[in-house]
Amino acid sequence: MLRLVHSAAAVALAAAAITTTPIALAKDQGPFAAFAGTWSGSGQIRFDGGRSERIACKAYYTPRDGGAAMSLALRCASKDNKIELRSSLASQAGRVTGSWEERTFNASGGLTGRATGASMTLAISGGGLSGSMQVSTSGSSQTVSISTSGAGLAGVSISLSKS
Repeated sequence: MLRLVHSAAAVALAAAAITTTPIALAKDQGPFAAFAGTWSGSGQIRFDGGRSERIACKAYYTPRDGGAAMSLALRCASKDNKIELRSSLASQAGRVTGSWEERTFNASGGLTGRATGASMTLAISGGGLSGSMQVSTSGSSQTVSISTSGAGLAGVSISLSKS
């Protein structure tokens, strides 16, 4: 059960991180301004041992401070898991920092990384796990690839579209 809790937290963190991808915006709008609103999509969770599940997610994003910071609420569901994530993110000079809390499984942690153009690389930690994430944006679509260790989770691939 503990591995499943950590896996759900990692999936929630992955979905949260994809929302932080900056895109080219006017200087006064900040890197998160374009994400205001609702996004939805689906993907695949791959667990240690080869088992995988489909996951569906819906996210609500609220940029703050002229788009330099952002709050988000994310809900994801797979065959065996339900995830409710809250996160607070900030970007300064291409550096992304933030914290996350997964309320269903009472897990939390932090994220750090670099953002350049329409891509981002993050290191994630907390809840007994560590990992890395690559995020790419093209128009109104986003893709994310995540690898984790310490959670029983091998990786996550998710595609989101702005609703």
